[in-house]
Amino acid sequence: MDDQTQKHEQPTRSYWRWSRKDFFPEESFQDMASYRNAISHTYLRLEDRLLTRSSDQNEIFLLQESENALKKCLTWWDLAWMSFGSVVGSGIFVITGLEARQTAGPAIILSYAVSGLSALLSVLCYTEFAIEIPVAGGSFSYLRVELGDFVAFIAAANILLESIVGAAGLARSWSSYFASMISSNTDFLRIRVSHFAEGFNLLDPIAVVVLLIADGIAVSGTRRTSILNWVSSALSFMIILFIIVIGFIRGKSSNLVPFFPFGGRGVFKAAAVVYWSYTGFDTVATMAEETKNPTRDIPLGFIGSMSMITVVYCLMALVLCMMQKYRDIDPNAAYSVVFESLGMKWAKYLVSICALKGMTTSMLIGGLGQARYMTQIARSHMIPPWFALVHPRTGTPINATLLLAIPGALIALFSSLDVLSNIFSFSTLLIFTLIAVALLVRRYYVKDTTVKGDLIKFQACLFVIIGSSILITVLWNSSMTGWIGLAVAASIWFLGTLGMGLLPKQRVPSVWGVPLVPWLPSLSIGMNLFLIGSLGWEAFWRFFACSAVMLIYYLFVGVHATYDVAHQNQQDNKTEEGIINRGTE
Repeated sequence: MDDQTQKHEQPTRSYWRWSRKDFFPEESFQDMASYRNAISHTYLRLEDRLLTRSSDQNEIFLLQESENALKKCLTWWDLAWMSFGSVVGSGIFVITGLEARQTAGPAIILSYAVSGLSALLSVLCYTEFAIEIPVAGGSFSYLRVELGDFVAFIAAANILLESIVGAAGLARSWSSYFASMISSNTDFLRIRVSHFAEGFNLLDPIAVVVLLIADGIAVSGTRRTSILNWVSSALSFMIILFIIVIGFIRGKSSNLVPFFPFGGRGVFKAAAVVYWSYTGFDTVATMAEETKNPTRDIPLGFIGSMSMITVVYCLMALVLCMMQKYRDIDPNAAYSVVFESLGMKWAKYLVSICALKGMTTSMLIGGLGQARYMTQIARSHMIPPWFALVHPRTGTPINATLLLAIPGALIALFSSLDVLSNIFSFSTLLIFTLIAVALLVRRYYVKDTTVKGDLIKFQACLFVIIGSSILITVLWNSSMTGWIGLAVAASIWFLGTLGMGLLPKQRVPSVWGVPLVPWLPSLSIGMNLFLIGSLGWEAFWRFFACSAVMLIYYLFVGVHATYDVAHQNQQDNKTEEGIINRGTE
């Protein structure tokens, strides 16, 4: 009876609520006077946020902000197929032919191998973090724990912006690919509005519908989405296997000669481009909170799937170059055209179905993962905590999904692929670099434990590793320096990594850890920075412009909300300690 009375006195709040306190419950936003006072202390609060790091326990403690828990329903099988469904999209079908013909030739196989190694190194770093901090925030939480609020926010804001634009681009690509199966005009299903600006005058309702359906499935339930993904991904894997088998049967090894028509530089230049075929696994890291047994399922799911994807990509590139001379490969629809040239015109429809499926599951898993990313950001109050709420029936963050789906759909409706293709995933590589840095910080620095001398040595070695990696990138992209300069820079990187390896480690992973630390994380830093250097200046300017816009929001909203929450938690902890001490006296 008492339990029934208590439940009556504390009814469950409705999920759909819209009060100001649900969006801005922090003290700084209670009224205009409070906000003016907060703004006047921006410098001190920013300094506090720059110097303060979160903790593993705090990131897990923040789960209560969602009121309802995300459902633990995923196994290693689900994670493996989620990685496959998220990563293996249309990129392998679109990028391979273009880069093989114009940049690398048959050596495109090595380009995929180099990019796959870089991606696998990042997967190893993500795996250790996901096991020890199994929350929905993924890289946001990992960076917040090791590098602080500010770095985590800038990284998260950029990748979320690119996620919205990327989802819109995938939806427009889906529409174009579908239209190409019906008509030779890829704009066949779009509505032209003459008085709109060029690049925004072809409305694409099909793209909007496809994107909203994918997000609708994502919010209906994680388990349902996972089953749909692995069934469809298994079917597309069979089609890819068919392409590989036919390629070996009908291909000629003589087509692989010359293997390096564009030299070694062509291999690495192409590697920077085909790397985007590997992106997407980081969104699966956000599913750690919904994994039944993180310590077993995450290593099996992540590392196993990325290893398989790398092998598949290399074999796909190999058979393409075996079936047709690299200079004869069609840059736009390589696999469809090569099958048609072999008298297998019907096979191009299999390729189209596989590509459409890849884009669909990329949108599906992207919507699923990025919503979890947004959920943890909202739990930290960097954005309104209303977006952290988990629906009690579906066990999914509907509000966070809508925050990404609605702007993504609007962009997909108006913006052409030419406009969207100008936005590359600079932030993805940057975050992979920061995750590797964060892992080194985690292993070699523990607050109030690491002695000052070891900390200075660690910082010096880290500076040498990053600096030499940048130097290698600059020298490679410069025509003024030969192999001697690259050898010297690589030697400096080696000595920096060796010096760090001689330092005492301050933390040992409790269950599973990246092997060969600091060598593998250091190599990951070097490879990611090398690939960033291949993007061109436009990507750098875009990153700094986006970061400047995000910084304005952080200074006027984010820093004050997170400051209030952090200091309120500290006050609550002191109060609890006081109560405990009085109770023991």
